[in-house]
Amino acid sequence: MRRMLLTLGLALAALGVSAQTPAPAAPPPASAPAAQADTGLGVKSANIFQLAPGADADPKYKDQTNAERGQVQPGNNAPMWRAVGQGLSGYTSLPKSQAPEAGNLIQPFVQYPGSRLASAGEAWRQVRNNIIIPYGAALLLIAVGAMALFYVSKGTMELHGQETGRKIERFTPFERSAHWANAIAFCALAISGIVMAYGKFFLLPLIGSTLFGWLTFALKNLHNFAGPLFAVSLVIVFVTFLKDNLPSKEDLVWLAKGGGLFSGTEVPSHRFNAGEKVVFWGGVLFLGLIVVGSGLVLDMLIPGLIYERGTMQIAAMIHGVAALFMMAMFIGHIYMGTIGMRGAYKAMREGYVDETWAKEHHELWYNDVKSGKIPAQRSVPASDAPATPAKTASV
Repeated sequence: MRRMLLTLGLALAALGVSAQTPAPAAPPPASAPAAQADTGLGVKSANIFQLAPGADADPKYKDQTNAERGQVQPGNNAPMWRAVGQGLSGYTSLPKSQAPEAGNLIQPFVQYPGSRLASAGEAWRQVRNNIIIPYGAALLLIAVGAMALFYVSKGTMELHGQETGRKIERFTPFERSAHWANAIAFCALAISGIVMAYGKFFLLPLIGSTLFGWLTFALKNLHNFAGPLFAVSLVIVFVTFLKDNLPSKEDLVWLAKGGGLFSGTEVPSHRFNAGEKVVFWGGVLFLGLIVVGSGLVLDMLIPGLIYERGTMQIAAMIHGVAALFMMAMFIGHIYMGTIGMRGAYKAMREGYVDETWAKEHHELWYNDVKSGKIPAQRSVPASDAPATPAKTASV
């Protein structure tokens, strides 16, 4: 009996414990999307799959400011960099006269002749590398080739008559000094310019980068110092020879017959023939002014001019084109003044020519000298001038 009561009490106790045990909690409901966390850096993190449909759904998407873009695409700074690429200038405390583009990283888009629509720096590079450099080289090679072909076919122009031993002063010491100063400066500028523009194609592979770098640095400084000398001597040459280079009706006959270069019979001319006058007006004056003017801009020697990148790029293009045409024109002038015509170099070196040379190459000038219209000796008073200067060997 006692055992039965004990068993019943244990059973009731077990039922009481079971009734007091809480039921297991139901699983929590699905949580809502977590709120965007603030990183403290001004940019809020976000789940890219929970953003609004494409940010470009806004019809004014391309016109959004950087702040507006940040509302739909946090951290997207495309509007700012687009403005930078279009030439937008930022703030700078530097004076515009000293640093006109200090706040500008990229130049605005332009389209120079021969370039695509691109930033001004890229457009300048396209014009220089795709037009000026290759076509300029072709122009110089054509000029040199034409002179070589002419020399092979015609040779040096010789005198047909015998020299008399009587001399006429063709160039005074002052005229020769002005010419040689200008010629030496021109050669220094031409050689240094060609090396700087084309040296990497034909010199760099031969002498290596170290020597080539030193050479171009030295020639660049030579170019900058020879430029002002060329400018001053150019003005002196123009003023000195202006009177004898004025056009005349006889020049039309000379041009129509090509100066007799192909027929073998020279056309009468004054002190300078029409070909020399073309070089004087086209090369010395027109191209000379362009080369000197653009060179002064590149050297930043013009007072009051604000030297922006666009100004320098345009000046560089103009300078390169004018210099190449000037070199091509002067190649013919140098040819005729050296190996192309016997006695021409000696005339500029010593100042005198034989009467036979004067009559064959510049008959109208020779006639003016013989008639007394032009003195045969101009550098010193006629009473002090030798009647017949010492005869020298022809060149």
